[in-house]
This record gives sequence, C-alpha cells and structure tokens, in this order.
Amino acid sequence: MRSLLRTPWTPLVRDSSLVRDSSLVWLASGIVGVSFGAIAVAGGLPVWVPVVMSLIVYAGSAQFSAVGVLLAGGGPFAAAATGLLLNTRTAAYSLAVADVLGRGRLARFVGAHLVTDETVAFALAQPDPVRRRSAFWISGLGLFTTWNVSVLAGALAGRALGDTARFGLDAAFPAVLVALVLPALREDARVRRAALPGAAVALAVTPIVPAGVPVLAALTGLAALYRRKGTA
Repeated sequence: MRSLLRTPWTPLVRDSSLVRDSSLVWLASGIVGVSFGAIAVAGGLPVWVPVVMSLIVYAGSAQFSAVGVLLAGGGPFAAAATGLLLNTRTAAYSLAVADVLGRGRLARFVGAHLVTDETVAFALAQPDPVRRRSAFWISGLGLFTTWNVSVLAGALAGRALGDTARFGLDAAFPAVLVALVLPALREDARVRRAALPGAAVALAVTPIVPAGVPVLAALTGLAALYRRKGTA
C-alpha cells in the first residue's frame, strides 16, 4: 500500500499541467463512452451489461466488439474471445510502461488495469521518468472514472440518445491520440522508423479486419528496429 500511495499520488498535486492536458483525453473518452452505453442498451442489452463490462474489462475496442458479437446473436464465449483477442496488444503496452507502474504489488495490479492506448501514449510522450509516472496515473485514474461514468450515462439514456457516431463525435478519440504521439514522432527517429511502417500496415488491413486488430498489426513496425539493429 505504501508503494501505491507514494508512487502514483505524490506527483499528482505538483503538476496541474498534466491534468489540463489529459482532460482532452477524458473528454474524448466521455463521448465514446456515452455512445457505447447507448448502443448496448438500444440494441437490447440490459443496463448492467455495459456498466459491469466497463468496470471489469475496461477496454473500448474490445467492449464495442464484444457487444457487437452479442447483438449479432453470438454467445458470451464468442464475445469474450473477441475481446481477449483485441486486448492482446496491451501486453506490449505493459512492457513499455513497466517502470512507470512502480514496484509495489498493489500499484502494479491497479496500474495494469489502467493500461490503455491513451494512458500509455500520454505517459510515453513525457520527457522524464517522474513526469511519465505522473502522467500515467493522472490520465489513467481520470480516464477510468470518466469512461465508467459516461458509459452509465449513455446506458441510462438508451434509445433516446442513440449512436453519437452519427454526429461525427467518434473522431475525437483518434484525433487526441494523434496529438499525443506527434511529439515523440518529431523528437525520436527510432520511433518514426517503427511508427511509419506500422501505420502503413494498420491502414492496409483496416478495411478487412475487425476493429482493434489494426492496432495489433501496427506492432509489425517494430521489426524495422530489430532489422536495423541486426545490420548495425
């Protein structure tokens, strides 16, 4: 407990700029969360399904895909398998932020549940270890809270709200992610060598694979780093 309190919480009161910056991610998350809750309930699922799923699974693309399987008539095992497949990418994310989570068991347990595309991107965009740790916990805790509250709101609104994607609001999430990764792309040539081919692969497979899988495919860009290291 001591490690959890000292590692993530101490920097939170010292850097309000991280709260300000991560609030953009929270806003985008809230928009998508409301949409998810509304879609699930409008499709015929009870309110508790998206709410409990958001607390336990806590992964946007996996949740959307799992609900899609359920609404299409698939069983819970098929839905769970789809979610697990899409969430395998977080294994690589966890390795990238392993030093950020701290050494305490409780800190690592809680931190592992907060590992998402957004928290990892926000943390790794910071210039030093202290800011990376602060950014991860600030964005992670805020994002988890915002996501679950917005999913509940969307689920309660149900059929009256419908799908917010029809307003184009679903574009907010990827736009924020792009803004987060641009500094790293500008400053680190190694990141560019991995990101550019990875992005090309992801774009190529997007029309033919389920949502979330292109992110996994983008990891093939890491091969560029290993190939360069091998020829060095």
